[in-house]
Amino acid sequence: MNLPPKVTDRAFERLAEINSGAARQQPLRVAVAGGGCSGFQYDIRMDDQADDDLVLEHDGQKVLVDPVSLPFLAGAVIDYSDELIGARFTIENPNATSSCGCGTSFSI
Repeated sequence: MNLPPKVTDRAFERLAEINSGAARQQPLRVAVAGGGCSGFQYDIRMDDQADDDLVLEHDGQKVLVDPVSLPFLAGAVIDYSDELIGARFTIENPNATSSCGCGTSFSI
């Protein structure tokens, strides 16, 4: 059995900040697509919920993962990083055998 991805409190807090000024709350979608310099790449964006999405929810904030991406993200940790070089949602993926320097693409 594959473990579902986990979302950190820091990532949910940042999502709440993003949604605080919005007319409507919108979930964050974390998906995997083919491409990037390592074979697969993460697609992280605000999106609407589909019927078959896995929904990870905390304090009214939602992170969505589609069924095709779910096996690639099993056991992954979705976090938010705010460092001197930039701020972004990050993914620590135990399934990735290698990843690019920017952390947006990986291989399995």
